[in-house]
Amino acid sequence: MKLTADQVKKVAKLANLPLTIEEEEKYSEQLSAILEYVDQLNQVDTSGVEPTFNVTGLNNVIREDETAAGLSREEALSDASKTKDSMFETKGVFDE
Repeated sequence: MKLTADQVKKVAKLANLPLTIEEEEKYSEQLSAILEYVDQLNQVDTSGVEPTFNVTGLNNVIREDETAAGLSREEALSDASKTKDSMFETKGVFDE
């Protein structure tokens, strides 16, 4: 499937990518080659092939959730450089 320059422009516009004319031509060729390869893959008969969800056979090792005691407010604030009303005080995001 050969992409036209207009199709590449439309995709670039949707992706908010400003392209030069040279880039449009370059990407038109590259995207066309990718789509041709995908078309070849779509023609392969996979009717007797089971879907593969995990090719490595690895599984996540998940531990049980266990509750543990956390820091008290005083312990958490003990090393803070500034506190205010029992909370951390930081420089404002929009302050200069």
